[in-house]
Amino acid sequence: MTATASYYSEEHHLFREACRRFVAEEIAPHHARWEKEGKVDREAWRKAGEAGMLLTNIPVEYGGGGADFLTSAIFIEEMMGHVFTGPGFRLHSDIVAPYILNNASEDLKRHWLPKMASGEAIGALAMTEPGAGSDAAGIRTHARKDGDGWILNGAKCFIGNASRADWILVWATIDPSLGRAGHRAFFVEQGTPGLGSFKIEKKMGLKAYESTSFTLEDCRVPAANLLGGEESYQRRAGFKSAMGTFNAGRPAIAANAVGMGRAVLDEALVFARASGLLGDARVRDRLEHIARKLRLARLVYLRAGWLVDQRRPNIMEASMSKALGAAVAQEAATFGMELLGAVGGRGDHLIEKLYRDVKAMDIVEGTGEIQHIVMARHLVQLPSRD
Repeated sequence: MTATASYYSEEHHLFREACRRFVAEEIAPHHARWEKEGKVDREAWRKAGEAGMLLTNIPVEYGGGGADFLTSAIFIEEMMGHVFTGPGFRLHSDIVAPYILNNASEDLKRHWLPKMASGEAIGALAMTEPGAGSDAAGIRTHARKDGDGWILNGAKCFIGNASRADWILVWATIDPSLGRAGHRAFFVEQGTPGLGSFKIEKKMGLKAYESTSFTLEDCRVPAANLLGGEESYQRRAGFKSAMGTFNAGRPAIAANAVGMGRAVLDEALVFARASGLLGDARVRDRLEHIARKLRLARLVYLRAGWLVDQRRPNIMEASMSKALGAAVAQEAATFGMELLGAVGGRGDHLIEKLYRDVKAMDIVEGTGEIQHIVMARHLVQLPSRD
């Protein structure tokens, strides 16, 4: 039994086959159009829900699949391995849903999670701002208590799914000078007065994945929409929970990256064989090198995800998996473009598309540099920075 196989059960293997059929039948035929239009059809979300592909690791009692992180990672890697820009599904299922599960009131969980699992509702999480990206502690969107509610003012950018989401988890601060202690997360439903100016960002890659900027201008939300309640933030549990969610999300990003690297490797092999390049020992060596590093990256993210399922600390493994997965995928895409030569400049080859897409894997949910800082501080046992 291989090290990879030891993480997978028979159910995992069966789910992988189901994912491959779903992607081939429901996703791949539409991908080129979605890339051109800059969005994924809402119907695709419903079909993914019907097929049991969404919220796989959320308990059955809330409409989820009741499975583990590895099941979710299989879906992610298969989506990206078939050249589909799938981070929107991943964000919905592996970042937003777990945060709702761990922090929202019972009423909100039972109202929204089943709808998210079925694809009827789409969720988003808004933390990134023009002046706060990887350093999430630097957000400036302001929250002010006002009677029985809260008033939000600020701007967010590069927020996945926000323009089509039924609600957005908006991170704000009651006082920037308090740092993380001032952070609060609010459940803001689409259509709330003051939530607007939505603009889908034009990006070099990941074109079918909507990244949206928007503003909050005197946007009023009920007190019940403060996720977790004020007491949890006084204990600083709110920000810690968000970071814990990201520690589960970073292995998922690594799964994204490995899937993209797989797709590049598959296409590079097809091109090299058709072009008579496999007779070159240097080409074979590079192909083997990429394949070996992709397998290593998969094992690292599987370890990080397994720790999530075991509810054990995984800060080091989560950062390691994301840093390694993104780097390997970028290396694979760069090699693929070198192999294509002039063909890669035409702009119509899948490797060229992946070359544009893959950089995002290094940026989202903490850049590679941030992951290196996290790992270095952890190695020498420095405390987290406030």
